[in-house]
Amino acid sequence: MAGVLRDNAEELAILEAADCGNPVRNARIDVLIAAASLEFFAGLVTEAKGDTIPVGPDALNFTRREPRGVVARIVAFNHPLMFVALKAAAPLAVGNSVIIKPAEQAPLSALRFAELIDGILPPGVFNIVPGDRAFGAGLVSHPGVAMVGLVGSIATGKAVLRGAAETIKPVVLELGGKNALIACADADPEVVARAMITGMNFNWCGQSCGSTSRAFLHASIHDDVVERLVGEVASFVPGNPLDPATTMGSLISRAHYDRVLDYIGSGEAEGARMLVGGPVEGDASLAEGAFVSPTIFVDVTSAMRIAREEIFGPVLSVLKWSDEDAMLEEVNALEYGLTCSIWTRDISAAHRLSHEVEAGQVWINDVGKHITGAPFGGYKQSGLGREGGIEELYACTQEKNVYVNLT
Repeated sequence: MAGVLRDNAEELAILEAADCGNPVRNARIDVLIAAASLEFFAGLVTEAKGDTIPVGPDALNFTRREPRGVVARIVAFNHPLMFVALKAAAPLAVGNSVIIKPAEQAPLSALRFAELIDGILPPGVFNIVPGDRAFGAGLVSHPGVAMVGLVGSIATGKAVLRGAAETIKPVVLELGGKNALIACADADPEVVARAMITGMNFNWCGQSCGSTSRAFLHASIHDDVVERLVGEVASFVPGNPLDPATTMGSLISRAHYDRVLDYIGSGEAEGARMLVGGPVEGDASLAEGAFVSPTIFVDVTSAMRIAREEIFGPVLSVLKWSDEDAMLEEVNALEYGLTCSIWTRDISAAHRLSHEVEAGQVWINDVGKHITGAPFGGYKQSGLGREGGIEELYACTQEKNVYVNLT
């Protein structure tokens, strides 16, 4: 399956760019990440093993891991093909069948992938079934589904939990984020400014649950960082996703475009100052699309909507701090707890802050890195369980204990 992805990377990347608006240059990277994830879990197959528990010479006690059965995965629109492969890999590796519901807005690359791998797996093992919200609810509550995974919003995660409760099936949730980037007084302003732009995932229009959309800058470096942001963001110009030169594509839909503009309007109404950004203007070829420029607000407070709610768009809020305890209280005040990026040259401060922040993924002096095999998941309402590592492999099995009387 990984080989098929690599052999057809260009076709799949073009299809994805046309369907969901991600730049084709970034869609190619997603295809390669998908292939690497399949290979990683293929290599973990032999680790789906049990333990022996000593009980003396007259008996044997051991555990074994068995497949759960049918595993359903509901994935999001921001990385359609990558999520299909990532969320199918672990269940398949330990012997489950998989039903994947791709996002309503962007199902095409998933369907094409299913066509391309036809014949590799036994019939019925790998299934792509597009559908609306009602279909997703039916899949979650179906008694023939043994386990459910979701990449989506907190509201959808709550609905999945309610649906899964009827049959008491395990659930893995990767939900939203309103993630913080914390820059300490000793951090390099130029490096921090670059990290803030990188952490926003502007290639994907900020449509990433891991985007660090709240930047907390220490007062002593705040102005130096802010004056660099416009220059750092200049390379991200919205354009046709199918153009290889495009660095920033479009939002997923016109409805989501309207939602993002509403947040931008609320930021201005509540007193934040827009440093750069807003809707794309002056390009007639983009006028009917869902294109928003990288948008950066300064003079933001934690009481504002743009600092409290997940926008899932290219909107970065910059906040100023001077008291560490007060800053941490603001960072941890939200229901989200997915990622956090910390910038400091003080190793003691780095460890202290990484301990204090309530997030499942912490980067120190880096941002946005996802390491193959490292567990990924959120604290609080940003999710349940961990994916991407051996923990996910184990979660896709059920453990049985066997006692044998040898006498």
